[in-house]
Amino acid sequence: MRHFDLVIIGSGSGNSLLDERFDGWNVAIVDKGIGPNDAYGGTCLNVGCIPTKMFVHTADVAAGPAAGERLGVDLELRGVRWREIRDRIFERIDTISAGGRHYRAEESPNVTLFTGVATFSGVKRLTVETEDGPETITADRFVIAAGGRPDLPDLPGLLDVPYWTSDTVMRLDELPRRMIIMGTGFVGAEFAHVFSSLGVEVTLVGRSGVALRAEDADIAERFTEIATRKWDVRLNRHATSVERDGDGIVLHLDGPDGAESVPGDALLVATGRRPNADLLDAPAGGIELTADGKVKVDSTQRASVDGVWALGDVSSHFELKHVANHEMRVVQHNLLHPDDPIESDHRFVPHAVFSAPQIASVGLTEEQARRRGIDHVVSTQDYAAIAYGWAMEDTTGFAKLLADPRTGLILGAHIIGPQAPTVIQPLIQAMHFGLDARSMAKGQYWIHPAMPELVENALLNLPLD
Repeated sequence: MRHFDLVIIGSGSGNSLLDERFDGWNVAIVDKGIGPNDAYGGTCLNVGCIPTKMFVHTADVAAGPAAGERLGVDLELRGVRWREIRDRIFERIDTISAGGRHYRAEESPNVTLFTGVATFSGVKRLTVETEDGPETITADRFVIAAGGRPDLPDLPGLLDVPYWTSDTVMRLDELPRRMIIMGTGFVGAEFAHVFSSLGVEVTLVGRSGVALRAEDADIAERFTEIATRKWDVRLNRHATSVERDGDGIVLHLDGPDGAESVPGDALLVATGRRPNADLLDAPAGGIELTADGKVKVDSTQRASVDGVWALGDVSSHFELKHVANHEMRVVQHNLLHPDDPIESDHRFVPHAVFSAPQIASVGLTEEQARRRGIDHVVSTQDYAAIAYGWAMEDTTGFAKLLADPRTGLILGAHIIGPQAPTVIQPLIQAMHFGLDARSMAKGQYWIHPAMPELVENALLNLPLD
């Protein structure tokens, strides 16, 4: 049984733990691969953030001609070369993934790479099903960074029809004429934008009354209003079954008006994700899980077994790459300095939805502030009321801020509209460093007539004491 100083499970943010300070450690990385090609490098690189945003940018360009009409510019989308788009993106992604695997397997002398499904077979003991058979390894320290995977609903007929998930849909051979997307969260919203912009007829199906229901209610309602003008949006629907129909499929629903059926040529299941802790049989390693199946950690990312840490989607409420990277740096420090541990800072975690329009958010929603009894004031600012908004002829985007009426400290910020993930960044910075709204608005120059004036005016609109 081989013994290591450190075993890292997962090749995403966990892979980034190792720098020159670990050169003297005997390290094992255990990775089962991800996606249809069992790629190295984790979710973000291979099936998540990076390739999806490369598709999103392509979709934004494809949607440009339609936006030109209101500006007096006549443009035409003459065609979409899907395979060229797909191959351009994955030639880059797959090269990076293969390079990462080669570096760890061949050019990291203190690292042993195990490829295969791993399960705990005891405390600090892991059995890996490699191509050469099972191998059991032990270590003084473990870092569980095994990520998550798409969660499939218990839908009659699903396993009998061809379906896609976010892990696989970007590698379609051909664009379908009609796509049904189950799920109105960020995955469904982003892929609806991608495929509809490339000419696919999209039906978006959700159980709740709005799309992106986790966003601030005003943001979710505005996005839903816009979405229903572009896609066939079916809300308040419960999927009852799915079946083949020739070369396509039919999804059966139960909704406000009773039973209905939706035909399609492809089905994308985007109903959520689940942590991979169950695949590891974490309890067999003495590792405590939360009620939703994640590895339970404290503020230093330590798990219930001494010498075991966890980070990223397998343990974090925030299934976001920037959170996983932050937690990685915390674990990295605590591995190297066990007598001087630091804690993760999850106070102000931002997120974005790269659909059309884009959305970005940080901090409390108005609904959360009300439920928690937190005193707050609210302001909104439309894109249409700033000069750059006039240039874009944007009539739907806005920023919404929540602040403490006494201190002026920002409690939450929510933006829907062009470049929202970029425009929100100064507000994230202000929240982290305790800059109040009045000082932020009046204590610096704001370039005119640039898009950040949206933030400046929203700050000035806050009714502070």
